[in-house]
Amino acid sequence: MTDLAVLIGNTEFWIEKKTFSNDEIAARFHHRLVQIHVFPNGNGRHARLMTDLLLQKLGEDKFSWGTLGAYTPLEVEGRTRSDYVAALKKADKDDFEDLIKFVKS
Repeated sequence: MTDLAVLIGNTEFWIEKKTFSNDEIAARFHHRLVQIHVFPNGNGRHARLMTDLLLQKLGEDKFSWGTLGAYTPLEVEGRTRSDYVAALKKADKDDFEDLIKFVKS
């Protein structure tokens, strides 16, 4: 649980210091929570729910998670999921641009 405590501390710092936009704070929070992999199953759903709660606390609308336009649930193999995974992989390299675009599309 140390990784989770670090994530929460980092997120609080980013919010307090306005290090990033609220969208980027939420995207970074989501990405790291997925990486931490708290549960054996359902980590993506958990991370999306927690990110939406963070956005609510920040006074922002929740993310659409790729559901605008043609929608396939993220739990189902398909283009939406592959775009999501590709964006997460770019975020692994500290490039959050595609993830931020995806979560708002």
